[in-house]
Amino acid sequence: MSALAPLHIAGERFMLDPGGALLWPARKLMAVADLHLEKGSSFATRGQFVPPYDSAETLDRLRRLLRRHRPQRLVFLGDSFHRATSRLTVADAQALAVLAQGLSITWLLGNHDPALPPDLPGDAVDVLEEGPMTFRHIPTARLMQGHEVAGHLHPKAAMATRAGSVTRPCFVTSANRVLLPAFGAYTGGLEIADPAIATLFPRGGRAFLLGAERLFSFPVPPRRSMQPRGLQETLPIG
Repeated sequence: MSALAPLHIAGERFMLDPGGALLWPARKLMAVADLHLEKGSSFATRGQFVPPYDSAETLDRLRRLLRRHRPQRLVFLGDSFHRATSRLTVADAQALAVLAQGLSITWLLGNHDPALPPDLPGDAVDVLEEGPMTFRHIPTARLMQGHEVAGHLHPKAAMATRAGSVTRPCFVTSANRVLLPAFGAYTGGLEIADPAIATLFPRGGRAFLLGAERLFSFPVPPRRSMQPRGLQETLPIG
């Protein structure tokens, strides 16, 4: 059983799962970001051949999270597909249809999938307003008011351990924002010290590094004390 991390924003209680999902128990809602399904086959069209199993692996991880938490609503925060149309195999398309059964599904449109296949279950929207929270793909550059949940930037962070430094995807949070890690199997990451992320948290915040069965939390310093470390575009190892 994984250890969830509680998070309180705008008077609401959320839970962060080490699998990379955000849970809103009061709304029976689960959100994940940046699945990038069929990224492997997209690489293949450009002559970069990688094992074509990323969609199956991603959907299997999603299925296990849904089985564990049993939400009634599922929100995809954009870039669910690596390109505007899906190249899912028949087996993967069937797996997606099965896990969608009994769920109310909302697909947010992302920069990689501004249009979605018409036969997908659920509704496609640009932005989802839910109570005090706004769910969107790309985070607002300057969030002057309101509260948001977003993806797009694939945050990652490093943490020192006895075996050396470990870099993993992470959530980044503040009093008015939650930035989700990328959920897809073939997604790289952007260091939280990079200006693209650091500017979203000028007063700092908190990072939750994904572990196998738990989250590892540490404070994120204000932007002036952070140094950018660059973008990792390669496929993750492990």
